[in-house]
Amino acid sequence: MSTKTLDAAMISKMFLAGAHNLNATKEWINELNVFPVPDGDTGTNMTMTILAAAKEVKTVEDDNDVQAVCKAISSGSLRGARGNSGVILSQLLRGFTKVIKEAEVIDAPTIALSFNKAVETAYKAVMKPKEGTILTVARGMAEKASETCESEIEFSDFLAGIIEHGEYVLSQTPEMLPVLKQAGVVDSGGQGLMQVMKGALDFYNGKIKEEDFVLDLNAGSANESAQVSRNEFEGEADIKFGYCTEFIIMLDKIFNAKAEKDFKSFLESIGDSIVCVADDDVVKVHVHTNDPGLAIQRALKYGQLSNMKIDNMRLEHHERVLKSEELKAAGVKAVAGDNTSDAEAAAIEPEEKKPFGFLAVSVGDGLDEIFKGLGVDYIIPGGQTMNPSTEDVLNAMDKVNAEVVYILPNNKNIILAANQARDLTTDKKVVVIPTKTVPQGITALISFLPEGTPEENEEAMTEAIGAVKTGQVTYAVRDTVIDEKEIRQGNIMGIGDKTILAVGEDINDTTLEMIAEMVDDESSLISVYFGTEIDEETAGALETKIGEKYSDLDLEIQSGGQPIYYYIVSVE
Repeated sequence: MSTKTLDAAMISKMFLAGAHNLNATKEWINELNVFPVPDGDTGTNMTMTILAAAKEVKTVEDDNDVQAVCKAISSGSLRGARGNSGVILSQLLRGFTKVIKEAEVIDAPTIALSFNKAVETAYKAVMKPKEGTILTVARGMAEKASETCESEIEFSDFLAGIIEHGEYVLSQTPEMLPVLKQAGVVDSGGQGLMQVMKGALDFYNGKIKEEDFVLDLNAGSANESAQVSRNEFEGEADIKFGYCTEFIIMLDKIFNAKAEKDFKSFLESIGDSIVCVADDDVVKVHVHTNDPGLAIQRALKYGQLSNMKIDNMRLEHHERVLKSEELKAAGVKAVAGDNTSDAEAAAIEPEEKKPFGFLAVSVGDGLDEIFKGLGVDYIIPGGQTMNPSTEDVLNAMDKVNAEVVYILPNNKNIILAANQARDLTTDKKVVVIPTKTVPQGITALISFLPEGTPEENEEAMTEAIGAVKTGQVTYAVRDTVIDEKEIRQGNIMGIGDKTILAVGEDINDTTLEMIAEMVDDESSLISVYFGTEIDEETAGALETKIGEKYSDLDLEIQSGGQPIYYYIVSVE
């Protein structure tokens, strides 16, 4: 084996080794979260992102095919990306593979170019790049690669030097971000990236073997409940095309606007309910047809196929009708526009395409009901405890039969994935409202103007959420000091939009202290949503105290049903 060049098989195995190492260290990375909350999830998000790509890599039949390996890494991570750290990781991998797949020889200069392309791609994906993060660590390694990339350098020495410098840059992140220094941690995303690099080098040096890889590839899969939408409410006799056919094309031919138009025209000639979403490397296809083989045969002209799925809708409909009758007998009522099961939805007639629709990320029965009551068509399960992937968002969009779909991420760590899903969608207009909290999402919906254009509504909804202050109450999982507040494991914390507002021992008392930091002379409304661990009596006691102290403000309190956070509070 050459010690100065890499082949596709080695890149594939080094990538899987990096995924293995990240997976093995994800809980440690989670603990590096600045705020000592019980849902620190950087390690989890990055792991699920890279495992989605690893799953694609494992399906490549010829690991000596550099084009196929690179496409698997790029498309798998792009669609499996979760959270800001996962999206940035996916963009780093996408940029890296763009250079590798076109290279005649993969040597140190090629790797240096790949590193720099990775950094360029990732920085472009972030609206306001912040130094002291995974981006800084990646850029530092790219710069080191450029400095030391003589073509005759041994790969082991080359990569070791890059990693050593990456570790140094990572150690400096607390000096770039004061919040990291106060918490006594380095950037968690940067640490995750270093674990990928270290795993890759360990495999190259023989420190770990292929048989040592421990990868739960199902963990990287998209949410199984968010499958591509089907016209599943049709009566069996009205199902014109009987097979729901889905697959992803791993492109190895040019798929420009003309090719995409021709392919869609072909699909329209053999079926309906067509979704054809293309990006640089892959095309996601969904069609209802009576001959899936024709769709597959045509798709093979553009590249290899993966994630193939064919369902007999007539047979499924028959089974659903039986289940629906059982539900009706038991008194269960199906409601359109909800996240109903197939059985519950069986008897619902399909709706005509609406001018607009809404997706919202939410977790908690009470919060879900609030969003549905405000007109949300589909709830994407997730939030602080689990960030949905880009693929989850794409699949959820297929559920909304509307010309314009507004997405409410309701979490700052989901906005990038929502934007990535928007950029991958061509069959409808998608507007992402950058809601960072559930209260912002609720306010955005209330501010929506049915008669307004998408541009007018985007402006109005974004402006409205700027007036919302959010506080969330939970417990600390470790000792730390943030903004001169000493926090001990088990303390109750009231976390505001930017920092920790209150620390105490009692849930309600800490919540009141947090609210006092949020209310000002401009405030007119306090809204409180209590979680699963708060009973109505405890919530009622808090309501009384808030009402007594802020008698001049309107007050709303209701069950949110959210996990982990005792209370979510908004002040407007």
